[in-house]
Amino acid sequence: MKIAIVHDWLVVKAGAENVLGELLSLYPDADLFALVDHLPESERGFLNGKRATTSFIQKLPFSRTKYRSYLLFMPLAIEQFDLSQYDLVISSSHAVAKGVLTGPHQTHISYVYSPIRYAWDLQHTYLRESNLVRGPKSLIARLVLHYVRIWDQRTIHGVDHYIGISRFIARRIKKAYGKDAEVIYPPVELPEWAPVERGDYYVTASRLVPYKRVPLIVEAFRNMPGRRLVVIGDGPDAALVRAQGAPNIEIMGHVSRDDLVGHLRRAKAFVFAAEEDFGIAPLEAQACGTPVIAYGRGAALETIVESPDADATGLFFAEQSVASIIDAVERFESRPEPWLPDACRRNAERFSPAIFRRSLEAAVDRVMRAINDGQRPIRNDTDE
Repeated sequence: MKIAIVHDWLVVKAGAENVLGELLSLYPDADLFALVDHLPESERGFLNGKRATTSFIQKLPFSRTKYRSYLLFMPLAIEQFDLSQYDLVISSSHAVAKGVLTGPHQTHISYVYSPIRYAWDLQHTYLRESNLVRGPKSLIARLVLHYVRIWDQRTIHGVDHYIGISRFIARRIKKAYGKDAEVIYPPVELPEWAPVERGDYYVTASRLVPYKRVPLIVEAFRNMPGRRLVVIGDGPDAALVRAQGAPNIEIMGHVSRDDLVGHLRRAKAFVFAAEEDFGIAPLEAQACGTPVIAYGRGAALETIVESPDADATGLFFAEQSVASIIDAVERFESRPEPWLPDACRRNAERFSPAIFRRSLEAAVDRVMRAINDGQRPIRNDTDE
């Protein structure tokens, strides 16, 4: 069986690329396609020596750093890949990869991180954060996103089976595409289990971008001078975070993987204020035995166990506000039951790479058998 794996783009190694690495481990003979491949040599190990077949966008000016600016051309570019010789096509998609062209003799399984966020329900957030709320540039951006949304709708039926990274994303797939999606959680690289003595600080770690809401966490701890916070990460919001600094807040910037794990292991709790499609950082914290205080929206509701019993791995706050975070920290510290590191670790182990590989391979085999038998693996359409 000839297999093609289609990924949106290869520029940095992040969560989607961890999934891609597992797909390539499962199907080492598969051919790889991507709109652009500018991944540095130092980060290519997970590709097992593979080079992606790329689109015409690869050769356009500034495609290494400004590839997102070519969004208008991405639907055309992804449709130019000739995949007619492949029996199975697996798209790894958070943008346009799901729109590759396949025929009736082929099976297309799409692993979806999200329908194109900035074209669907997060369009207005994207426009605000890009300062494109009004004016000529705003009009152009809205027209481009409208076109991309129409194209995304038109490609829905080219996929035989949708897999979402969480129930939260399965719901978004249903809203955007009218399709049911199986849920297979992405793999999380779990640090080695080594219980240590806890420190007296809380920690947050992420890329400092607006939707992570790290400045909100910092502001909350400025209002709790008796409680320490360690902030790990770098990004566009770094200057804002540093400007909010206080004696009880340590801002570390980027650190090594070993240093990150060390801080997670010793922290009292991990604080997380983003609404995530999945969210790897809270699970890495739990893998270190550390409970999580998280915003109660998105996939955090699926990866953190809030319970009055000993199996709890964290608790939620209801609003992205300073008052709500402060209230959550107070509830965390006043909980009568102890927070058990073993419970946090057990919960994180549900998301291991080995479980991902088994689940994904089983799903592919099931879909292929069902299609070969003339059946449908799950009911993807809303119509009978």
